[in-house]
Amino acid sequence: MRLWVCIALLSIVLCASADRPAIFGAGKFVRDAAGGAWDMFRAYRDMREANYKGADKYFHARGNYDAARRGPGGAWAARVISDARENWQSGVSGRGAEDTRADQEANAWGRNGGNPNRYRPAGLPSKY
Repeated sequence: MRLWVCIALLSIVLCASADRPAIFGAGKFVRDAAGGAWDMFRAYRDMREANYKGADKYFHARGNYDAARRGPGGAWAARVISDARENWQSGVSGRGAEDTRADQEANAWGRNGGNPNRYRPAGLPSKY
C-alpha cells in the first residue's frame, strides 16, 4: 500500500512541476514501477506455489530481472520492494545476515540484467 502511495505522490510532484514531454516521461516511470511491482508479486507468488527447496534465490533474481527490464521505474520498484522485504525479513525470520546478503546478491544480479537461471536449482519445474 505504501508503495502505491509513494508512486502516486511521486507522479503528482513530477507532473505538477514539469512541462508536457516530462509529464509523459513521469507517466512512463509510474507505469514501469507499477508493472515492476506486479513482476515482483508474480515471482513471489510463483515461489510460494512452487514451494521448492533451494529456489528462493532464483525467484529473487527472476522478479528483479523482469521488473528491471521494464525500465527505470521497474528497476526502482524492484529495488524498493527487495530492500523492504530483506529489511523486514532479516529482523523476523532469524535466518541471519548471510541469508540476507545472498538474497540481496541475487536481487542485484537480476536487476542488473543477469540471467536468473544462474540461481535455478536442478529439478525446478519448467513452468517457472
